[in-house]
Amino acid sequence: MNSEQAAGLAREVFGAGRRLTGLERLQGGSKKGVYRLSFEEGPSAVLYVWAEDEDYWPADAHAEAADPFGHASGLRLFEASRDCLSSIGVRVPALYFADRSRRHCPGDVAVIEDVRGGTLEELLRDDPVKGERVLDRLAVALEAMGRHRSASVGKVAEPTTRAAVEVVRGRALRDLDEAARRVGEIREVRREFEAAVREMADAVEERTDYGLIHGELGPDHVLVDEDGEPVLIDIEGAMFFDVEWEYVFLGLRFEERHYERLRPVELDEGRMRFYRLAQHLSLVAGPLRLLDGDFPAARRGFMRAIATTHTRLAREFLRGIARAREID
Repeated sequence: MNSEQAAGLAREVFGAGRRLTGLERLQGGSKKGVYRLSFEEGPSAVLYVWAEDEDYWPADAHAEAADPFGHASGLRLFEASRDCLSSIGVRVPALYFADRSRRHCPGDVAVIEDVRGGTLEELLRDDPVKGERVLDRLAVALEAMGRHRSASVGKVAEPTTRAAVEVVRGRALRDLDEAARRVGEIREVRREFEAAVREMADAVEERTDYGLIHGELGPDHVLVDEDGEPVLIDIEGAMFFDVEWEYVFLGLRFEERHYERLRPVELDEGRMRFYRLAQHLSLVAGPLRLLDGDFPAARRGFMRAIATTHTRLAREFLRGIARAREID
């Protein structure tokens, strides 16, 4: 997206009376371009662009789009997730304009509210008291999402006939194959990891209905509005699934004291343990897969660090299983 394209889009959305004065690419967004539109008068807005040259994931990642954990990108998924979350009172950015015509650029676009209160991650660091109040409101939103049920697993716009544990087992084994191929520390204990994945999956009982989850809800995916309300972003991957998947991810991304404020719900601990192992393997394979593409050089070290951290955590998890067996 260049300035000329953005100016034409802004005129269509806001009229000729609001002149675009700035187009700033915002950090983040591995599957779409995220830009701030600034104007001579009036509030700024955010522009999402879903286009081939804005997506850093290698082409083979897109082949799994029908999978609940497949490539979560595109205006259709954004609109469906936004409508679903809004319908149950969960705050998401207001949508001003959406367009699939590709008249303005070679991609789908959405113009949304620019929530300028910063991220929850920043607030917890800079103003912990206010941040904890936002955490409590986020806990209420998560509880509402968990109560919103579906008999089908899958993204909001893409229900499937699969079961959650089956999906995670298959995904974990694929991630293990890829991680073992790329990382020697995983490869040398690959058989032990595979045995653990299969054994833990077999011990978890399937459910017949599922709650609504964000899927990757870290503190950087929560903005804070002027009223101190949490606002969820990067929502294209929202899906109906075991809520334990969400809470495992929350536990990985939030400090323990903050995480405890977010989990007033009853959770299945066996399912949590299985999903924790699966997420460690995913967070080894996924970042390394992303680096196969033209991911920006300035952020490549961060992705490698994620893979390194979760290689260590996965190995520690495996050692914990071995110790528990010795005690038994």
